[in-house]
Amino acid sequence: MFDTDNILLEAKQWKVVHKIAGISAIMILAFIPIQIIVFSVWPPTFGAAGWFALFHRNKFAGLVDMDLFLMIDYALTLFIYIALWGALKKTNSVFTTIALLFQLASAITYFSSNGAFEMLYLSNKYAAAATEAEKSMYLASGETIIAIWQGTAFTVSYWLGCIATITIAMVMMRSDIFSKLTAWLGLAAGILMIIPPNFGIAGLVISFISLIPTIGWLILLGRQFLSHRFSAP
Repeated sequence: MFDTDNILLEAKQWKVVHKIAGISAIMILAFIPIQIIVFSVWPPTFGAAGWFALFHRNKFAGLVDMDLFLMIDYALTLFIYIALWGALKKTNSVFTTIALLFQLASAITYFSSNGAFEMLYLSNKYAAAATEAEKSMYLASGETIIAIWQGTAFTVSYWLGCIATITIAMVMMRSDIFSKLTAWLGLAAGILMIIPPNFGIAGLVISFISLIPTIGWLILLGRQFLSHRFSAP
């Protein structure tokens, strides 16, 4: 009886995790059109002066263009990977754990590189600066934040996420929990992440194309997690 009670309790707990993961997938999907609209109306700019001007015109647009929603996506994706770990650990506990750890490392690395709120703070300081020397100081600080945001940490974070996605998709291939379509969409999304968006025009184009399998992957995952159509780990 005691073992049965524990099994039932664990099943209820994982059902909550699955629901959170499903809601997280829906939220990530909902953010995509918002980002596209903001990027279209207020395109991302170049240089600290351009970013300060954008923040001065519209603070929300500035934050979105500097990947505010992407930061939220990284946090939400962790819930999805926790649920995937629970669902797939019996299939391959080692690689499922590796995928979860790489996704966690990807999120932490990205959070350390993004300077959206620092740029918002500097833009306010720049607008209130009384002298050219003060403005030059804030511009230099802004250029440093941009370099960090689009530099090594961002690239490493992107590649860590690439490895995590490919790894979890390969585990999906060997399980009967998720459909082969779900696994293939995840694999396609992961492969397209090999070239980060900060690698010039090619990176931007490929990152945009990667949205196609990513959207399909999230739809299928979200639907399955919300319907709880698999047994608890």
